[in-house]
Parts: sequence; structure tokens; C-alpha cells
Amino acid sequence: MDCVIRPVRADEWDKAKELRLAALQDPLAGIAFLETYGKAASEPDSFWKGRTDRVTGDGSEARQFVAEAPGGRWVGSVTVIVERAGAEGAFDGAPEVDQTHVVGVFVRPEARGTGVAQELFRAALEWSWALTDPRIERARLYVHERNGRAEALYAKAGFLRSGKTVAMPGNPSETEYEMVAERPRELGAGGDRGL
Repeated sequence: MDCVIRPVRADEWDKAKELRLAALQDPLAGIAFLETYGKAASEPDSFWKGRTDRVTGDGSEARQFVAEAPGGRWVGSVTVIVERAGAEGAFDGAPEVDQTHVVGVFVRPEARGTGVAQELFRAALEWSWALTDPRIERARLYVHERNGRAEALYAKAGFLRSGKTVAMPGNPSETEYEMVAERPRELGAGGDRGL
């Protein structure tokens, strides 16, 4: 699918909201996201504006990337959050190294299998490796034990299970696997990061 992959702009909160609500209606949303459609749909516009502001701003702590199809429709998104070494993380405590945490991965059904997800991950990882303060050593994400489709997608993007697991928030009888992509050892000339 011919899409432009780009960062979200602050004034696009309404499009970010629409795509997030679509994601939360996906059949696997209950194991893929920590938020429900009902809760998200009830949030006021100020919530969505603030949420979008947090992933645009100066771009040093978080960034959301979208896949924009011809005609302007957003068909996918991924968000990347910086987690600094020693600081308490949003999901499982203080990381040992400076890292990014990939969240909110979603591609509309009609765009799946077209390479859109891989391009979103490429943008997320390139942004991660380009950061200098902090210098990111790895990117990570979590996948539910029953979400094999997502795990295969993440593996194709270069993420491997780290061996670390956590209980599913809200359902401690289920498991989430941490998957990581390590910073490339050598970054090539001209911006080629070996991805």
C-alpha cells in the first residue's frame, strides 16, 4: 500500500482519536491495549488534544508515527516512548539502559500484509536510534501470550523475546512477553542504520 509514514502533528488530535477508537474496536483489542473502547470514547476533546500534544511537542520524550494513505486516511500508527535508565517505567519499573517502549501498534485490516506495519516500525526504530539525549540502546514492547499474529509481526520487524515476562495488567493469570530490538552495533554512513 502506498502510504506516507510521518510523525503526527498536534493539530491532528481528531484523526489520532478516530484511529485509536478504531484500534480499540479490533477483535484483539482486549489483549493488545490497556484501554477499552467505552472508556476512550467517553473522553472529552481536551483529553485527546493533551494525548496528541504529548507525542508531538519537541519530540524528545515520545513520538507517534502514522501511515497516511492517498486521500489522507490514516491506516496505521505506532507510538514510541523514551524510558530513561533508572527512572520508573510506565509498565514494569526502572529500565537498566536508556530505551524506547513501542506502544499503540495498530494497522487497519485493509492495510495489513501490505508492508505498512514494517514501515511504521522502521520509522519508530530510526527515531529511537537517532536520539542523542539519551542515546537509546534498545527498543522494547510487550505482546500478550495469545497474540501470535502480533508476535510474528514484531519478530519480522527485528524484535525478539528477551525472556522477561510480566502479568497482564488487570488479569494477572495471563502473561505478556517482552520483545526487544537492540541498537545496531554499527551505524552506516549517510544515515543508513542497518535496519
